[in-house]
Amino acid sequence: MPLPAAAIRPDALLLLTDSCPYCPTVLQGLSGLVKSGHIGRLEVVNIGVHPEIAQQYGVRTVPWLRLGPFELEGLRSPAELKTWAERTGSVAGMSEYYRELLKSGKLAKVSTSVRADGARLNALLQLLDDPELEIAVRVGISAVFEELEGDDALLGTLDTLLHFTTHRDAHIRADTAHLLSLTRSPQAVAPLERLLRDENADVREIAREGLERLQSTPAGKLH
Repeated sequence: MPLPAAAIRPDALLLLTDSCPYCPTVLQGLSGLVKSGHIGRLEVVNIGVHPEIAQQYGVRTVPWLRLGPFELEGLRSPAELKTWAERTGSVAGMSEYYRELLKSGKLAKVSTSVRADGARLNALLQLLDDPELEIAVRVGISAVFEELEGDDALLGTLDTLLHFTTHRDAHIRADTAHLLSLTRSPQAVAPLERLLRDENADVREIAREGLERLQSTPAGKLH
């Protein structure tokens, strides 16, 4: 099936070794995506011959794949590879990437990614809209924001956070209250004050703690 004219066709870099049992399957799947036009270019490096490439990317296991903005490890079926190629360039695709990383405990990768491009924080936040979100992912989102507390990059998340203050799920409103306070923005004060009147006691308590955090911030450090 031909791709729409506006579709993004990512490039791919695959690192493998000649002894890897899963690498041929991934290589075959990627080659098929090049032929179908889902991938624009495929570069393959045998790190047994060029170990410096593995060192350059910090790779310790193969197959390792960079597909557009995504770094993927291990065996991936052709269908999975096609799905990831199609996710390139979309907020939803980046959200799913962050979900997978946080589920597998790769917090540092998410932090590195959002530090490289603060706009990606909203892709991370979109995961919060799911009341059934895995606890490891929910905790991971908070951890990323805590690492960036007071950073200007968090200011770009205010509109999304303000939207979540009225979410039907109390757990999401509670998480939002905490994240709002981490922005260290005066714009977080009014929504946190509204959450002090929330029907849920946990939301009210977290909002109170958030306001205390903002009030303890020196005026010169508020954004």
